[in-house]
Amino acid sequence: MRHVLSALALSLALGPAPSPAAEPGLHGFALANGLAVVVIEDHRAPAVTQMLWYRVGSADDPAGQSGMAHFLEHLMFKATGRLADGELDRIVEENGGSFEAFTATDQTAFGERIAADRLDLVMGMEADRMVNLAPSEASLRAERAVVVEQRRQVLDGTPDGAFDERLRAALYPDSPDGRSTIGSEAEIAGFSRAAAMAFYRAHYAPNTAILVVAGDVGTDAVRRMAEAHFGPIPPVPLAPRPARPEERRHPGTPPIEVRDARVPVPQLTRVYLAPARRAGDQTEAAALVVLADLLGAERVTSVMARALAGADGVALAAEASYSDLGFELYLVPKPGVDGGAAEAALDAMIARFLEDGPDPQEIERIRGRVRASEIYRLDDVASRAHRVGEALTSGLTLADVEAWPDVLAAVTVADVRAAAADVLGSGAFVTGWLLPTAPAPGGPSQ
Repeated sequence: MRHVLSALALSLALGPAPSPAAEPGLHGFALANGLAVVVIEDHRAPAVTQMLWYRVGSADDPAGQSGMAHFLEHLMFKATGRLADGELDRIVEENGGSFEAFTATDQTAFGERIAADRLDLVMGMEADRMVNLAPSEASLRAERAVVVEQRRQVLDGTPDGAFDERLRAALYPDSPDGRSTIGSEAEIAGFSRAAAMAFYRAHYAPNTAILVVAGDVGTDAVRRMAEAHFGPIPPVPLAPRPARPEERRHPGTPPIEVRDARVPVPQLTRVYLAPARRAGDQTEAAALVVLADLLGAERVTSVMARALAGADGVALAAEASYSDLGFELYLVPKPGVDGGAAEAALDAMIARFLEDGPDPQEIERIRGRVRASEIYRLDDVASRAHRVGEALTSGLTLADVEAWPDVLAAVTVADVRAAAADVLGSGAFVTGWLLPTAPAPGGPSQ
């Protein structure tokens, strides 16, 4: 899902107001400067979750500056015109709150969970750092070292991190989706204050942002606060993002292999290219959610468990999932089962499923369970703030968010079968092996 960054697009992203039956208390509006605002009213507890989502992520890293969006996330906790380094963190904690921040491919988000009567305080601080960020050279150098160390610990220092990075790069070789969010160490080390501030001024503005406030608040009160704090901030000129290269849709991508002494047993991961939720047309994505549950969500009764992990199967464990990376199949071969046999059994299972199709009774059971889990998520205001912000920064609308549980409930056997054929039958996948240390010369391959 790709975005057109403009004030008009941000306003239209809110879409028509959703019906209260599926998303109670959900309201959206936009300020004149392009800031989109969503309020999720829930008065059961005197607390709020505020999240400010920016439509900028690692996909927007300039050439030769991989990790810049993530680096800006770190810098946003440095000095502004009003606050010293780390003062925002301190003020939130002293007022009994907590905070979070993260960067993904297409978005960067900052959030605070705090008492409802402190919302004006944290909203003012978010507005301040949207426009007044002023890190010193010394703090920038220190944070650059922090990010380099984070990369070493999270990616370079763990077998899972190195494996996941290589798998993503192999699946998306020509797209920003294949890049690490953290970036490369060599490029991070070269970040200058001038480059960081140029990126900040280009991407941090009201017309690139969505403010989500969930909890014990009223829409009119949030509107007044948003107008007071964010209303005076001018928008910035925006250029459309370059079009993503077409992901490869042909077989033949070589498998990847990562060996590490800390890996206890061989592990196979296969990731297929898969479509994300599309604005106004979420049927295939909903079918893939149901397909993942059907194939591998349960350890004993799922299709993969019965075919691969039973008494006569090749695997100790077999699972499936659907995420922003793609559609993922995972298994751990039993001792003595080599990699070739495990992959052959997985291929045979997929071929049988594509030929026979899903069991209608299983689809009915899983469809109800998946829909119920979506409805239960409405009980958690922080989760609602996350899912609304993520949806809107991914090109969806409030109407799409509101419709999602009903789209899941409407998934048919034909939908699941078509989604399986489109994704599992495409041949567009990467297989990766995470293995213990290399075998002795002449020994078995795994």
